[in-house]
Amino acid sequence: MQLKHWSKVEYLHETNTNTNIHIKGTTSYYSNAWMGNFEESVVRYLYGDEYSVSQWKSTWKVDQLYIGSHVCIAAEVVILMGGNNTHRSDLFSLYPFMETITESYESKGDTIIDDGAWLGLRAILLPGVHIGEGAIVASGSVVTKNVAPYSIVGGNPAKFIKFRFSQEVILTLIDLKIYEWCSEKFRQLQPFVCSDNIERLVEEERKYEILLKCK
Repeated sequence: MQLKHWSKVEYLHETNTNTNIHIKGTTSYYSNAWMGNFEESVVRYLYGDEYSVSQWKSTWKVDQLYIGSHVCIAAEVVILMGGNNTHRSDLFSLYPFMETITESYESKGDTIIDDGAWLGLRAILLPGVHIGEGAIVASGSVVTKNVAPYSIVGGNPAKFIKFRFSQEVILTLIDLKIYEWCSEKFRQLQPFVCSDNIERLVEEERKYEILLKCK
């Protein structure tokens, strides 16, 4: 059932309540027209929601979810958290018995989605992966490993398809630190960010630094 029109999105900084989810800036969004909100339907098995906090105290260090700015999260994406979810594949029984629940848990580390990444429809991120700046995860992919900046991955498990740009351009984009610019600088240079002319972007950024500067 469609809950609202698909053109309406949820800006994560406006709805985030879990202290273990860290949202950078005010631009990252989730397309939640067909499902519940981001914390309810996308983020799974992460301690820190209202119910878990009221019912028990975590006995291990809770993995964190970090989401950069200008991240686009399509409908029905799933971000799995909670390490191995207390299922130890190296033990004879996978069952999470309460008597040994602490020993059953293994952290997979923090999950990080860098600036400008795009997660396609129904993509799944396994715990502890790092999605690089400007990366694209194709629809329906299951991401089990880190994804390089400005690369495209797809499939189950997700595999490298190609880089969006040449390595020279990618290194230049990373060095420019576009998503660290102050809001005024980003606003003025946005037409050049929304282009494929790297020489022009570099030149306009250089001129901005000389003439205007971020305050």
